[in-house]
Amino acid sequence: MIKRNLLVMGLAVLLSACGFQLRGTGTTELAITELDLSARDAYGETVKALRDTLEDSGVKVYSGAPYKLVLTREQQSQRSLSYAGAGRSAEYELNNVLSYEIRGQNNLVLLDDKLQVQKVYLHDGNNITGSDQESSEVREEMRRDLVQRMMLRLQQLSPAQLDQLQQTADAKAKAEAEALEAARKAEAETPQQSPMQIPAE
Repeated sequence: MIKRNLLVMGLAVLLSACGFQLRGTGTTELAITELDLSARDAYGETVKALRDTLEDSGVKVYSGAPYKLVLTREQQSQRSLSYAGAGRSAEYELNNVLSYEIRGQNNLVLLDDKLQVQKVYLHDGNNITGSDQESSEVREEMRRDLVQRMMLRLQQLSPAQLDQLQQTADAKAKAEAEALEAARKAEAETPQQSPMQIPAE
């Protein structure tokens, strides 16, 4: 028994040394200490849960912060995996996709990505109320998973990476502005053709 406990402890130490953390444990420290957060659905459950998690992790969430996390779209879908007739059990797959952007200075997009969570649950035709409750609980669990995955994504962003992404976005915006200006100048310098005169007979 003691040997087994020592083995478990030894494995836990080794895994933590590799940077591995059990789900729901460990630190959620972020390099981003200030963040502006917005969403298409400003009063949605996902953005509220994410705001609470960020603030619990020591991130100051306010309008005008150096970086902005924008939840651009959240899509929920459901499809039947199996159907067994009226009053029988059926399997459903729930799918939740969260699209987001991270914006930097001058509101330039630094990162554009999405997160996806899938769950399968059993719908009992003989217990519709219980099945509906289970569906709601599964969706709530999926929302927690999305928030946790977003936190993991944010944890992976270092100040150096953000600086590099900002430089790339600045360079792209500058190149686009110069191309637009060059096109405008070229159009202005091109002589306008006068309407063709048709000689009178």
